[in-house]
Amino acid sequence: MNKLGISVYPHNGNKEKNLAYIKLSSEYGFKRMFTCLISLEDRNLENSIIEFKEMVAFANECGMEVIADVEPAVFEKFGTTFKDLSFFKELGVYGIRLDLGFSGIEESIMTFNPYGLKIELNMSNGSKYVDNILSYKPNVDNILGCHNFYPHLYTGLSYEHFTKCSKQFKELGIRTAAFINSNVAKFGPWPLSEGLCTLEMHRNLPIEIQAKHLLCTGVIDDIIIGNAFASEEELQKLSRINKDMLQFTVELQDNIPELERKIVLEEFHFNRGDVSEYVARSTQSRVKYKNCEFPPFNTPDIKRGDVLIESSLYTRYAGELQIALKDMKNSGKTNVVGKIAKEEIFLLEYLESWMKFGFVEK
Repeated sequence: MNKLGISVYPHNGNKEKNLAYIKLSSEYGFKRMFTCLISLEDRNLENSIIEFKEMVAFANECGMEVIADVEPAVFEKFGTTFKDLSFFKELGVYGIRLDLGFSGIEESIMTFNPYGLKIELNMSNGSKYVDNILSYKPNVDNILGCHNFYPHLYTGLSYEHFTKCSKQFKELGIRTAAFINSNVAKFGPWPLSEGLCTLEMHRNLPIEIQAKHLLCTGVIDDIIIGNAFASEEELQKLSRINKDMLQFTVELQDNIPELERKIVLEEFHFNRGDVSEYVARSTQSRVKYKNCEFPPFNTPDIKRGDVLIESSLYTRYAGELQIALKDMKNSGKTNVVGKIAKEEIFLLEYLESWMKFGFVEK
């Protein structure tokens, strides 16, 4: 089950706002929370730890799994070692994320901690880091993976590198996570914040499309908003995403007949196994409605991202739903019943044979 998450930074924003954000996101079904211990290093530790514990305890009450970002220097700062994770247990966290790691044996030993704390590894480096840890025979059940986020414009991961790194973890059966960014949030753990996403291509996309894309890749399990505070509208949009199948946002023609509307929005769609390079074909509607009439009503030339339903002029194909993958001439027999939202057209690249999909009206 894919989980949604938020990020909260106790040293940024006041306590009341942080707790209100945690409560609101939990009400929208968010189950993960990222926070940062690295950025606490230069603050009054005693006060910071008290506030941190209160925040984590509240998040736990709201059903959140809290993971705190750490590095070897944090262990030293708080007087603990990789052999003794009791300090982190006392903080109440679900696990710790190693932004910078150790040599491999240390991570392996940490996975056997008696508290069951999860050890989350940095997925973004593209090295043999995880293979090295596995060579030391860790408790794999306590290992998670999570990408970095990038507050500096143009420094986010390329899609090619992201995919390579993610597959490295996913193929080992390790649960994976990545960050998306809110378009209205103002800060992260550091003074600079020009968005906090993993993939550079996501930086200026609507938040729900970033999430849909990560789900489409098949290599990311959990999706975390990296910056704070996302708006309630953004939380709501993410909570409504179908995590089990790709649902395109579609703008339907104003004059679309009721039967065609029903086929688009209510029927179960999947791409045929014998795929075409021109259209994704959902053919069950032509069987179900074979005795119905589908008069031509809107037959302009076809553009990539158009949603099509064949008219009765196509006889045995009448009622078949298609998504245009390329621009095409229209013979006058094919109704263009809607258009996929412009920002989502790139998601067509992920439509594979037998893949299930659906539509939500804009």
